[in-house]
Amino acid sequence: MAYYWGVDSSAEVTEDLYSFVENEFGKPSYWGRYVAPIQGKEVAGLTREEVRFIRSRGIKLLPILSNFREAVGYREGKVVAQNAIYHARRLSIPKGKVVFGNIEKFFKVDEEWIRGFVDAMEPSGYKAGLYHDPVHGEFTKAYCAAVAKDNKVANQLILWSAEPGPGPTKARSAPNFRPKKPSCKANVWGWQYGRDARQCPIDTNLFNSRLYELLW
Repeated sequence: MAYYWGVDSSAEVTEDLYSFVENEFGKPSYWGRYVAPIQGKEVAGLTREEVRFIRSRGIKLLPILSNFREAVGYREGKVVAQNAIYHARRLSIPKGKVVFGNIEKFFKVDEEWIRGFVDAMEPSGYKAGLYHDPVHGEFTKAYCAAVAKDNKVANQLILWSAEPGPGPTKARSAPNFRPKKPSCKANVWGWQYGRDARQCPIDTNLFNSRLYELLW
């Protein structure tokens, strides 16, 4: 299987940032950005203009929703999914592509939220994805409980792992694809192996070809 190197950033993708990343790290195959502003942080949400800029460089878009602070409750999981669907449509992301919710290791997480997120994403035509930490925090326990209740979670949900974190590298120096995974059945197709690069505000990732094909 092929693996693709790319980046994500909370910062807007400008000509300056793009050129710096390409010159210092290599050309990304995809770029992850938040689809909506994050309360309490100076983080701008994606605009159609930024999407056009990213895609005009031959880079795929990795859409991430991060404007929530816990992942608890079935109804709340559905609400976050509906928010992700709204922004995907707003940005004209085609159906069949993946949209990720962002679950940090310090979040409260339960299995009901995960099932609600998957259930709400299913009829939209978009693929459900979650960024997560399988080692620290509550995600793995909640995820495996969700899988035990509904095998659809394991079949439909695409996971992007934050562990282990050896650190950011240039594209040509990326490690072999070895993300940590939950202890139950899981489609861990993405790995954020490097956070907070010293030179500029990006994280570095490896995605397998199955996930790469689900990016726009």
